[in-house]
Formats: sequence, C-alpha cells, structure tokens
Amino acid sequence: MNLSQSESERKGLAQRQQLSRPDLGKLAKRKFDPIEVLRESCRNRIPKLLPVKFKLMSGSPFVFYRGSVEIMAADLAAGEHTGIDLQLCGDAHVKNFGFYATPGSDIVLDVNDFDETWRGPWEWDVKRMAASIALAGREAGETDSRCKDAVSEFTARYCAWIRRFASMPTLDVARHRITRDYRDPFIRTALEKAERSTPLINLKKLTEKTAHGRRFRVQPNALWEVEGKTKTAVLNALKDYASTLSPDHQFLFDRYRAVDVGFKVVGTGSVGTYDYVVLLLGYDDNDPLFLQVKEEPPSAYALYIKDASAPSHQGERVVRGQHMLQVLSDMLLGWCSIDGRDFLVRHLNDHKSSIDPEELSGKRLVEYSRVCAELLAKGHARSGDSIMLAAYLGRSDKASRALQQFAMKYADQVEADYTAFRKALKRGDFAK
Repeated sequence: MNLSQSESERKGLAQRQQLSRPDLGKLAKRKFDPIEVLRESCRNRIPKLLPVKFKLMSGSPFVFYRGSVEIMAADLAAGEHTGIDLQLCGDAHVKNFGFYATPGSDIVLDVNDFDETWRGPWEWDVKRMAASIALAGREAGETDSRCKDAVSEFTARYCAWIRRFASMPTLDVARHRITRDYRDPFIRTALEKAERSTPLINLKKLTEKTAHGRRFRVQPNALWEVEGKTKTAVLNALKDYASTLSPDHQFLFDRYRAVDVGFKVVGTGSVGTYDYVVLLLGYDDNDPLFLQVKEEPPSAYALYIKDASAPSHQGERVVRGQHMLQVLSDMLLGWCSIDGRDFLVRHLNDHKSSIDPEELSGKRLVEYSRVCAELLAKGHARSGDSIMLAAYLGRSDKASRALQQFAMKYADQVEADYTAFRKALKRGDFAK
C-alpha cells in the first residue's frame, strides 16, 4: 500500500505509542534456555560438521555471536517492536559488510550476507549490528568506553542517514552507492584483499591438475571430493539454477562447462549445512568460474514473525532479499533444489573480502561504524518506508541513545551466553 508523505509521517509518529523510543533500550526478560535454542538450531545440520562449528564458536564471544543468530532472534522476538517493517539483512554484524565485485567489475562496499534475510522490524537489524560493534571492539582490545563511543557513532549516523534518505527522491535512494577514500590504509587493506580474490587465484588455491583434468584439492576439514550420486545431483541441479537467471546471464553461464564438484566448509553460522563448490571452465584452464551452491534453511526469524511476501523456496528468499538491499548484486545469483533441500547459487569469493574484528582498534572502530551505519540505512531505505521511519526517530537523540544502551547490555549478555556455551560444550551437552 502506497502512503502519501503525510500519511507515512503520521504512521511513524503513531508507532511511538506501540514502542516508545526510550524503550528501544530495553532487553526483554528471557523465558527460554539459550543453549537449548542453539541445540535445536543444529537439529537438521550435518552431524560430523557440528564439532567444527562448535570449535569455531568457542574461539571468542564475537565468533560465538556470529554462529548463534537464533538466540538473538528469540531475544528480539520476546520483546515489543515498533511495527515498522522492512527487509532485514537478518544477520547484521561487522563481518557481513565488505567488498565484492559488481557485474561491471567494480569493487564496491556493501552488506554482503543474506542467509537470514526476512521482512521485519527495522530495529532488529540495528540492534544486532550495534551489539556486534561492541563485541568486535572488545575483541580488538578496546575499552568499554571506546566501544560505547563507536556504538553511539553507529546509531547516531544510522538515524541521521534515515532522515537524509527520507528527504531524497526514491530513485536517488535506490541508486545510492557508498563511497570512501580508498587511499585510507584501513579501507585499502580490505580492498586489496578483494582485488586478490579472483577466479584464477582460486584455481591455484583450490584445485590441481590430475590425469582426469582439473580437480578440487582435498583439504582436511575444509574441502573434500564429491562423487557418485551426490555429484550427479549437484550437476543436474545447475540446469534448474540456470532457469532462474535472466536471459543474458543464462547465455553467459551456458558458455561454461562443469568439470568438478567439491564440498567446502565456510563461515561460522552456516557450518553444518550442505555447501558445494563447482568448478566450471570456459575455453580452457585460464577461463575458470567457481560457483557456490549453498543450502539455505529457513530464516531464524521465520519462527517469530510472518512474512507474506517471502517465497517458499529459501534460496529464492535470499536472492530477493539481496536484490532489495544491495544496489548492485552478483549477476550469477540464483537458486535450485537438491534432494529436497533449497540452495542458493552464487559466485564463490569473487573479489570478496571483509574486515576482521581484530583490525577494529582505535579510530578504525569508529570509522567502520560510520560506514556500516550508512550501508544499513541505505538498505533499509530501499526496502522500507524511510519517511515513516524518520518520523518515528524524530530529530532528537532519544532513539540512538536507547539503541546504544541496548547494544552494550546485549554484548554483556552474549559474553554470559558464551561462558555458558563453553561450559555446556565441556560437559558434552552438544554430543547428546
């Protein structure tokens, strides 16, 4: 339903009655066991990969946070929300923002992970992102005072950008691209990592020549061969995947032939899902294409809030969410099904990189918080009613201060959950 500007403003102001701006800082009282929520989320995962997932998550509170979005989804759903919905990234944290290649070969900075994308209250993304800044700062060795400053910068900038987008023409918002001085050493380091992540580099890194042609190189606990019926099923699924591409991108994809399939362990939250990599070649070995065929379970938020616009296919859900939030997306983004499971298909690591938490010390933490604020606000303005949201936020700092307070309290909660998780892991609770 299209609302006029005055109608959107009135609706935004009215939503303060549903949840006041100071109440954005409240942390709902729990009525669930976070460890049980985590165990339940692993029910349909590949059993032999769960020890790998848990080992990664035991590395630090921030890594635990990355791998336990289900716990925060339950926490957010337990409290009141504003009722101002838009397309959520769903797993907004500092590692899910970074560089990637556009169809025009430019390398841009944007949100780049959408496994949990769902339509829901705007503040859920902001709260998750803000808490991640506090946790990342702590991991980098920063004081709580510095972390609080960075979180405050993020929430204030987010609100300022929403107000700015609310005053812009719709097409200008849709086309808004984030620019930064790439001569800055911090940004330049991440950009250089993205520039080095090319198909030819991946060819050397992930494959080897054999008597049967190019094959994936087995890497213990990271990459292994896929053969027999499973390999055939993956390759057959690529035909259905191609039909989800636009005609011009189908033409491009048809110029490649698939030569091998591997199984790759990637990320933290996704460990335990089926994740295939496919090597395709064009004219010769100097023309490689790597695709990631990644299982997509339902969003962690689907248990708590309805999204009538979401397609039933989980891969398609992710593709739609990505297109809504990004200005420019992977031109080979599509979906397919294998053995009754839904999959997303995309380029594998094509000019993709992100910032590591340990790099976020000193001024870098604050600067990156500013970048993420603009990126998240842009995605929210593209997929929601920025005028309504801007009216709710108002001109004061009530909302940004409350969001900052929530983030610091929630970071403390994550650290407590992390301690409980490590104790449960030591007791063998996850082996039952």
